[in-house]
Amino acid sequence: MASFETLQLSPEILKSIQEMGFESTTAIQAQAIPIALTGQDLIGQAQTGTGKTVAFSIPVVEAIDPRDQKLEALILTPTRELCIQVAEEIARVGAVKGVKVLAVYGGQDIQRQIRALRNKPNVIVSTPGRLMDHMNRKTVRLQDIKMVVLDEADEMLDMGFVEDIETILSACPAERQTLLFSATMKMGVQRIAKKFMRDFTVITVKQSEVTVPTIEQVYYEVSENHKLDALTRLLDIQNPELAIVFGRTKRRVDELTNALKTRGYLADGLHGDLSQRQRDSVMAKFREGELEVLVATDVAARGIDISGVTHVYNFDIPQDIDSYVHRIGRTGRAGKSGIAATFVTAREVPHLHQIERITKRKIQRLPLPTLAEAKLSKQRIAMEQLLDACQQDSLNGFKGLAEELLEQQDSLLLVSAAIKLLIKGTNEIPIKLTAEQPIRIKKPAYQSGNRRPNKPNGGYSQQHTRRGRTSHR
Repeated sequence: MASFETLQLSPEILKSIQEMGFESTTAIQAQAIPIALTGQDLIGQAQTGTGKTVAFSIPVVEAIDPRDQKLEALILTPTRELCIQVAEEIARVGAVKGVKVLAVYGGQDIQRQIRALRNKPNVIVSTPGRLMDHMNRKTVRLQDIKMVVLDEADEMLDMGFVEDIETILSACPAERQTLLFSATMKMGVQRIAKKFMRDFTVITVKQSEVTVPTIEQVYYEVSENHKLDALTRLLDIQNPELAIVFGRTKRRVDELTNALKTRGYLADGLHGDLSQRQRDSVMAKFREGELEVLVATDVAARGIDISGVTHVYNFDIPQDIDSYVHRIGRTGRAGKSGIAATFVTAREVPHLHQIERITKRKIQRLPLPTLAEAKLSKQRIAMEQLLDACQQDSLNGFKGLAEELLEQQDSLLLVSAAIKLLIKGTNEIPIKLTAEQPIRIKKPAYQSGNRRPNKPNGGYSQQHTRRGRTSHR
């Protein structure tokens, strides 16, 4: 893994990458981008889900000058779904630079595409068959193409596009740069490479072995601005001993950490901007159970090996499969079981299905718990807290007060009031944040400046302190 800052990218690209939330490169990105930036032809053998779209999107955008208002880059994909996905990714990479991208695929009204082509896109992402239609109509001309990318080349050949691909490549300028990405190097792919590519370099990135048999993997489809509520509702109900929450960026980690703290959770953040001393302090508290939730970026969490982590929450879905496998592997250590939950927006569901295909594991979709279920869980925890407190030896000093109260009120009423105090509600207030989307947090029931109520001692270890602060969310 390497930082994007080490790749000598333009300020516009670096800003786009930062806004996209990518903290470090994947293996294919670290190897392919420097070579592609030199203008050399390249073959990248890598599976879907390794981050290869960004690996070719960055060189494509770097090679384009939007002021020329010419079609300078062409990306061919086998399916309309991948066509749309790649176009969206290139648009995000080129957003700051002002690069115009158009997806062209079968099944969409061709007249609409013709009208869009009049806006002179800099990049076209297309399926081969539909691009051939436009070439025959002369609504797409390839004389100014500087770069061609064949994405999922083996799949395009398997689908019978070999003649279309040869026709398209023959119509492009001979001095163009060609990048080819394929999961396999079948004979058809090799023939295309030998015929249409010059002095190419081959990069091979193997998918990491996926061994997560003891981890229960689930996901929740939730909109971006409801993720925090979803997370805290799960924390309340699942009541994990130790949990790691993964965020996409350092800023995301800071804001999520602050939001959780404001809601009363014992949380702290871990990311690359922390000094080694700060990092060691956070990890020490997490190991000792002084924290119940660790919020971290992928880079910062590398090498974390702590037993007792029962839950991992992917607040933001990772960009590549390796990161996903690494994240969920922080739980289920030493043969123990663990739960890995991922929050995805509707647009991210196809990416999650790619993770399923490559890991060969079904990720179960679950409905978010209802507010009623969360309330019942809080009641259960409060009851457990009271029952556990009954086992303590330090209650003698309170028995006189209890007898006095029992003389004034019914015992059932007193216990009900005690439970109510432990699970009393909170007032929701919006706080403006600078992350990808606003995160709504709740103001604790106790007033700022006051100390939080003491948690019960006795049979409770520090990593069970959640029950002691349930009433202050």
